[in-house]
Amino acid sequence: MVKQNRRDFLKKAGGIAAVGGTAALAAPAVHGQAPIKWRFQTYAGATLGQHVTKPVIDAINAASNGELEIELFYADQIVPTGELFQALQRGTIDAVHSDDDSMSSPTPVRQFGGYFPMATRHALDVPVLFRQYGLAEVWDAEYKKVGVKWLSAAGQDPCNFNTKKKVTSLADLDGLRLYTFPTAGVFLAQFGVVPVNIPYEDAEVAVQTGELDGMAWSGITEDYTVGWADVTDYFLTNNISGAWIGSFFVNEQRWADLPDHLKQLVNSCVESGHHYRNQWYWGGEARLRAEGDKLELTSIPQEEWKAVEDAAATFWDEVAEQGEVEEKLVQVFRDYRKVINSAGYPYTAS
Repeated sequence: MVKQNRRDFLKKAGGIAAVGGTAALAAPAVHGQAPIKWRFQTYAGATLGQHVTKPVIDAINAASNGELEIELFYADQIVPTGELFQALQRGTIDAVHSDDDSMSSPTPVRQFGGYFPMATRHALDVPVLFRQYGLAEVWDAEYKKVGVKWLSAAGQDPCNFNTKKKVTSLADLDGLRLYTFPTAGVFLAQFGVVPVNIPYEDAEVAVQTGELDGMAWSGITEDYTVGWADVTDYFLTNNISGAWIGSFFVNEQRWADLPDHLKQLVNSCVESGHHYRNQWYWGGEARLRAEGDKLELTSIPQEEWKAVEDAAATFWDEVAEQGEVEEKLVQVFRDYRKVINSAGYPYTAS
């Protein structure tokens, strides 16, 4: 055995340390590299976007250590909301936050995004449907077919009505010109509602000029946040869906090019954003109904509103006949509705 004195050992140890130090210096330095840059557009206008999208983008930018920089654009700033899917697919925009319906996704899941009539009662229904009832696998598979990476979906607020006219019966809906979502508009048309499709940021002015009678777009939290409570007078507590279903999407190639650790970071920040929106909306809906002073609360009696619920069941049947995916998704909603109806309070009204 060759003996090694202390001086020889320290020389060799120093050499190893030096090599390790050199290797560390030779490793790519994050701040020395050009960052990956994305352009991201949300369905939401600038005021609402501060709550529903910006926290996610800020979290990604802060945590990515300069490796990923995302520039956020609000509704219609790069392309109209109805063209978001096309822009995402061709790479004009790198990532998107929207419901499938508003962005005109050419997939069978399109009409189930946004507000599919009477499909949910509360925001937590959405992650349950996606994670426990298989909707996540369907969304992922359908977007793969059209070259877009679907990341995650979550619920937000219910779809109530805020209007200039007092609504206390189904007859009062007749003739109302309302800003709403495509599928919601198709459903509401049978009750005389006239759906109006205009840019998001124009909706408030359209009420002031008389082009619109109100909105069937959101819950009361958004009405107060974005200024719609300042131009309408009444809030109908009946809703046509208990939670908006929206998702985060990325251009397929941009996602493929992203290093795995950044993919994990993006996914984590998106999920954190879901949690923030859940509490922001849930608390806001209760507080503003109880304490808000801008909108008078009205309601349609349940025995009359049942006609809307029955019409939704018929609507589901019609959608299920459109194709295999539609049939599968409608069955998921039926199965889930059966479970929560059997579970009773608090899953259903007491």
